[in-house]
Amino acid sequence: MKQDNPVGEVLTKIKDTTANPAPLGLLGFGLTTVLLNIHNAGFYGLNTMILGMGICYGGIAQIIAGIMEWKKGNTFGATAFTSYGLFWLSLVALFMLPKTLTGTNTSIVTSSGATAAYFFMWGLFTLVMFIGTLRLNKALMFVFGSLTILFFLLCIRDATGSTVVGTIAGYEGIICGLSAVYAGLAQVLNEVYGRVVLPIGPVVAK
Repeated sequence: MKQDNPVGEVLTKIKDTTANPAPLGLLGFGLTTVLLNIHNAGFYGLNTMILGMGICYGGIAQIIAGIMEWKKGNTFGATAFTSYGLFWLSLVALFMLPKTLTGTNTSIVTSSGATAAYFFMWGLFTLVMFIGTLRLNKALMFVFGSLTILFFLLCIRDATGSTVVGTIAGYEGIICGLSAVYAGLAQVLNEVYGRVVLPIGPVVAK
């Protein structure tokens, strides 16, 4: 839409009519997190289903959502979805690289101490991102808060070798993943019906 201002200049206003990419990012993260943490809880072993989800839905889909959020000018969404998409790809790489590096020096294979540092740094990143959700909505607060706890539990598991902590992390991760699935589906249904079908608890600006 174009408007003429008093000095004769033409001002162009562009309205963003593209879809909301957040549900895609949340569902990509949530479904993959649930499936991985069912494994962490001890229900089945690490398998190609988890790796496939980590590459395709947890990884690529979240990166696409992050790029879409960047296009919409959402710094938080772009940073979160792109980062966690790349987290999933890096996690799959940590699982797969030792299998592909046959005949090489085994000292380069990641140790439990290194993965503890890996999860700690992701926990620290998520903690700061959680602070950002305090200005967004309660659903995202829960997702990022529970994800922060999950990363630190995984850090403790790898640092101590505790299977009990690993199992606890698995159940906590299932809850975290389901909360992201809820937040994503809530946005889809609320937009489709034009009213609040599933509440996400938006924060009221003061």
